[in-house]
Amino acid sequence: MKKLTIAILATTMTFFCSLPLESIAQINQKYKIGVIDLMLLKRQKLGALTLTKEIGADGVEVDMGGLGKRPTFENALANDSVRTVFLNKAKELNIEMFSLAMTGYYAQSFCGREEYKKSIEDCIKTMQLMNIKIAFLPLGVQCDLKKDPAVRDSVVARLKVAGEMAKKAGVIIGIETALSASEEVKLLKEIGSEGIKIYFNFSSPLKEGRDLYKELKILGKNRICMIHCTNKDGVWLQNDPEIDMKKVKATLDKMKWTGWLVIERSRDANRPRDVKGNFGANTAFLKSIFQK
Repeated sequence: MKKLTIAILATTMTFFCSLPLESIAQINQKYKIGVIDLMLLKRQKLGALTLTKEIGADGVEVDMGGLGKRPTFENALANDSVRTVFLNKAKELNIEMFSLAMTGYYAQSFCGREEYKKSIEDCIKTMQLMNIKIAFLPLGVQCDLKKDPAVRDSVVARLKVAGEMAKKAGVIIGIETALSASEEVKLLKEIGSEGIKIYFNFSSPLKEGRDLYKELKILGKNRICMIHCTNKDGVWLQNDPEIDMKKVKATLDKMKWTGWLVIERSRDANRPRDVKGNFGANTAFLKSIFQK
């Protein structure tokens, strides 16, 4: 038994010693900092990976492509050769593609489209092919449960179906709603699927005047799959008076939550087109707080 233990320890040490220091640092991180290819203006473009590396982020959320009136997303990653290039580039740069985003549903109606299942199926299939465990599904303007409670039955029914599809595949679909945290808890109970969780967005409670830190605690560790860790555009996170990022970290630490903090906005109003400058500054700030 003693010899076996020594052998296991030796194998483990060999594995870690063979990794670049940067890889070891990422493995040990409780919180990882991510960016979004769509917000980098590189939707499903290979350059998003290179730019993510230059910005200093740990990974990038990759979009599924446009939706429009098509039955499913315009997804280049469904092509084996394209997907292989992305996977190889990510490995070369030591950048994680940690999530697939169905942002086509910001404008399109998840609760009204007849062919919604096909889009969910295609997203889940791509996740499996790329070993990605979380997808982002915004309910968007047409399925806003706060402004239009009448769509709730349709939203819940479809999320039940999507949740079971996700659970069967061993993945999670993170939804973004306009509801308060307590209302999201009720929504998740109504959906009743382990395959659906909340992709929390700091800007949602802040623009409604709700307490960001209480909202996090109400949802709790197990209901939040990922976090959009930014606010509306205007100033960088380090200059934003609406967010006390050290208090955010203390709250998440106490909740024992771990995962991806994803930079969506918080661009400086005086330099909105400076992609590298805006996302680089926010990445550096978040790392100074969450990855000390």
